[in-house]
Amino acid sequence: MIEVRNLVKSYGGRRVLNGLSFQVAPGRVTAFLGPNGAGKSTTLRMITGAGRPDSGSATVLGVPYQDLASPLRSVGTLLDAAAVHPARSARGHLDWLARTHRLPRDRVVEVLELVGLSSVARQPLRGFSLGMRQRLGIAAALIGDPEILILDEPMNGLDPEGIRWLRGLLRALADQGRTVLVSSHLMNEMAATADHVLVIGRGRVLADGAIGELTGRATSGVRLGSPDLTELAEVLRTAGGQVAYDGDTAAVVTGLTSGGIGDLAAVHGFRVHELTPIRPGLEEIYLQLTDEATEYRASPHHKDTREERGAAVDREREKVAGRA
Repeated sequence: MIEVRNLVKSYGGRRVLNGLSFQVAPGRVTAFLGPNGAGKSTTLRMITGAGRPDSGSATVLGVPYQDLASPLRSVGTLLDAAAVHPARSARGHLDWLARTHRLPRDRVVEVLELVGLSSVARQPLRGFSLGMRQRLGIAAALIGDPEILILDEPMNGLDPEGIRWLRGLLRALADQGRTVLVSSHLMNEMAATADHVLVIGRGRVLADGAIGELTGRATSGVRLGSPDLTELAEVLRTAGGQVAYDGDTAAVVTGLTSGGIGDLAAVHGFRVHELTPIRPGLEEIYLQLTDEATEYRASPHHKDTREERGAAVDREREKVAGRA
């Protein structure tokens, strides 16, 4: 288990971690998410002993990382895939790591095979692509067969085959009962890989729960299909709903539940062919959670959103109705 308690850290008078507390349990893949500047990298540094908090604590397997008798056998980390000597080979880099912990050289061969670098194991690292360096970093994290795995943006630079391979590897490690913590900005991949989501912003926990719980209890609207849509839409607006048309007989309704829409349609005698709650994905939930915690925000280059297109359609319909 990874346990963080009341972590506080400031740099140059700026509070980066503000009483951060959470636990990462074994047997599942936990996605560690947050906008740039949220404190993710700082937190990982505190957990792995690469930095000291102003107050609070971070432990792995019940002790601070620096107190582990054999770190590589307990915690495998990938925090910076570029942190390798460019003149070394992949085999030389892993041999060096293995010697520091008296690991058998056969283990080096095993992890090189596992990550798909056996054919280039003796080539200098200066010629490695970002994806190849990521694979080497993953091999280094796995070399001690650790109980805990902590990876920071491990999918960066991987091709689609590599991403699929890593997804399967992380799932297999969690299924073996290991603790797997993955920091990433790739929401679709985290939705496909992780069981649990930990979201932080401005140094605090914004959400901590199973993916199914976060996405299952929220809706971003209701998809409505009805041949009586124009008349029904007026009733829904009167009841406080917002209607964004998606054709002549389909729309997305917000501000009302599917049950409420169905009841209103029944009372007024309108036909309904579809009434489906729209469940937001992980990316939408993440953006909602971090909206006020995002420090570096670019200006939009256009405003052609579905809602605005729907509003434009509504205005045209109202003009036609007025002329009639």
